[in-house]
Amino acid sequence: MTRVLAVGSQGSASPFANELRACLSEILRGPVPEPAATDDPVRFFRHWLAERNLGLVPVDDPAAFDWPGQWIAVVRDGEAEHALVMFGSPSGVWLDPSGLEHGGTRIAAGWMLTPLDLHLPTDRPYGAVPAAGTVAAILLAPAAEAPLAHADEAEALAGRGLAGDRYAAGRGTFSGPGRGYELTLVEAEVLDELELPWEEARRNVVTRGISLNGLVGRRFLIGSVECVGRRLAEPCAHLERLARPGLLRPLVHRGGLRADIVTGGVIRLGDEVEAAS
Repeated sequence: MTRVLAVGSQGSASPFANELRACLSEILRGPVPEPAATDDPVRFFRHWLAERNLGLVPVDDPAAFDWPGQWIAVVRDGEAEHALVMFGSPSGVWLDPSGLEHGGTRIAAGWMLTPLDLHLPTDRPYGAVPAAGTVAAILLAPAAEAPLAHADEAEALAGRGLAGDRYAAGRGTFSGPGRGYELTLVEAEVLDELELPWEEARRNVVTRGISLNGLVGRRFLIGSVECVGRRLAEPCAHLERLARPGLLRPLVHRGGLRADIVTGGVIRLGDEVEAAS
């Protein structure tokens, strides 16, 4: 569907973004961050939810959706779009943040808020603060699907990625606006167990001695470079195609970490990796 991304007054988020935020806050019964005016609100909230083992699943036929619980509907009012919380079977309006009485408007899209993994909690789903580890390898590729090459050090560019890498240049397979596209990390212990060459994992930093999952949603340091863990770098069909078949299942929840760079600097082999105090 086409989403309205109009910027509100004084550079604030669009009305649709604020309504979607209110819907998520109602369902989660807690605070939800406000996206920037330049953010695609759906992408922003998807990434934020992933830190909590949650996701938005599109409803195939929202106008006919029959679900006894809460879900989010999008209705069109002229050129504008509005988000509502629906409930019941058949569903009625639970929350209408816009206050425009959209009960009789046709629903154009919808989402279910659901856990990514039913066996994990939504409060710190990926573990506690881990012990410190070290940088075992730094790997860079100049373009999407290009072979990764080892480096002794790399400049970490805040808000971009590692100098010389495809994601800093905006040429990665998954390059785009959002959270967690600047830096990827993976544990050497996992790759060695699977006998997967480090280069074929297609992550930037290989670590040793630290459980990376516990850094989701936390700030951490690689040497003097400050980063923030966004979500797990889960495996996918793209990785299997570039590396080898059969990697998806053994790498689930063990494929590493997607992170952003908060404060730049130089990352070197042997640098300590630890949660920020």
